[in-house]
Amino acid sequence: QVQLVESGGGLVQAGGSLRLSCAASGSIFSFNGMGWYRQAPGKLRELVAAINRGGPSNYAESVKGRFTISRDNAKNTWYLQMNSLKPEDTAVYYCAADRNYGPVVAGTAGSWGQGTQVTVSS
Repeated sequence: QVQLVESGGGLVQAGGSLRLSCAASGSIFSFNGMGWYRQAPGKLRELVAAINRGGPSNYAESVKGRFTISRDNAKNTWYLQMNSLKPEDTAVYYCAADRNYGPVVAGTAGSWGQGTQVTVSS
C-alpha cells in the first residue's frame, strides 16, 4: 500500500520559514492530486494547499501569498514552502494524495501521511 512520509516540521520563530516535504512510496501510479492539510488542537482539519497534475493550485485564504505548494512527479514527492510564518500557523500538518484532484480538495484523499508538527513562536 502507499505510504506517505512528511519531513521538515519543527519549531520556528514568527516571520521565519519552513519547507515541508512529503515522499510517497509503495504503489506506483501518478497522483493527480497532492496536498497539505493542518489541524490545531480543538480545531477541524483544514485544507492548506493542493496542486493538480498540470500545476493549478488551491490555497487557504489565510496562507495565500505566504505558502507555496510544488511537486516533483518523477520523485513522487511534494513540498510546502512556508514563509512569513505566524503563531496561528501552529498545527500538525498532514500531506495527502489521490489519483484525482477532487478528493484532495474535499478532504477524502485516499492516502495520508502521519503528520508533522509545526510550531511557530512569537
